[in-house]
Amino acid sequence: MAKSAKYNIVSQERKCWGFLGLPLTFTVYSITDKKLLIKKGFLSRQYDEIMLYRITDLQFSQTFVQTVFGLGLGTVTVFSKDTSDSTLVIKNIRHARDFYETLSDKIERERLRYGVRPSELIGSGIGGDSESDTADIGDHFGA
Repeated sequence: MAKSAKYNIVSQERKCWGFLGLPLTFTVYSITDKKLLIKKGFLSRQYDEIMLYRITDLQFSQTFVQTVFGLGLGTVTVFSKDTSDSTLVIKNIRHARDFYETLSDKIERERLRYGVRPSELIGSGIGGDSESDTADIGDHFGA
């Protein structure tokens, strides 16, 4: 399958292994204009997505070791109204601060576009259920 032209991937990070930041895992996090996409696995794959406007809060953190070695590694925690994964911990990604900032910016843009405040996310009938928002996630990763 070819990449879908429906969403533009703005930022993409791979989960890294250990404090050295080696990308030896098969988990990829991508931010598009409308979604946070998660792809896990090598031989068998699992895909998940969270609509950006459904994200209620973000948290950025770095361990002592990550801070001292200055590799840009960190953890971004995503809190959302997503039914399958209300708390997503994105551990050990490179450029974690940039990923956090990009995600935060895209969330605000989507909320403004839909006219959504965090307290209005559930039961609002805004987005999420339309066919335009439910494209095959594998298309975004070229799977």
